[in-house]
Amino acid sequence: MSEGVEWALHSCLNLAWSGAGSDGGRAVSAARLAAWHELPAAYLNKQLQALARAGIVTSTPGPRGGFRLARPLDSISLMDVVAAVEGPDEAFRCAEIRQQGPGGGEPPAADCAVAHAMGRAEMAWRRALAAQTLDEIRQQAERQAPEAPERLRAWLTDN
Repeated sequence: MSEGVEWALHSCLNLAWSGAGSDGGRAVSAARLAAWHELPAAYLNKQLQALARAGIVTSTPGPRGGFRLARPLDSISLMDVVAAVEGPDEAFRCAEIRQQGPGGGEPPAADCAVAHAMGRAEMAWRRALAAQTLDEIRQQAERQAPEAPERLRAWLTDN
């Protein structure tokens, strides 16, 4: 999984804390979101555009433009963000290497046990991500750092 997933998840939380939620508020530019964590703005913008294509955020062009959440955090799952950034493809791709080399040749009599096990594990991982919302993550983050939302809002206002 790319670092873009982490960046996208934090950006969604930061948009919620900034007030740029689905219910309005001033949009926040990719450059501002990137500066908060000292990330490269152009790369973060690519992640934010992927979120926009997936309907997780909205994008407003122009000098006063930026990003807002398109829907409430409780309706955005971790899987929504992962799929938006990483795409829908499976993480494990069986290349059927058992067909190569001295052990290959005859078609196998059964499905690949490795591919089957990896598929089961990935489905469990996807179900776990789909079951957890960004609002649950926000709540946990605020319990761990109750001052975080206000620090972000103050920084955005001052800068």
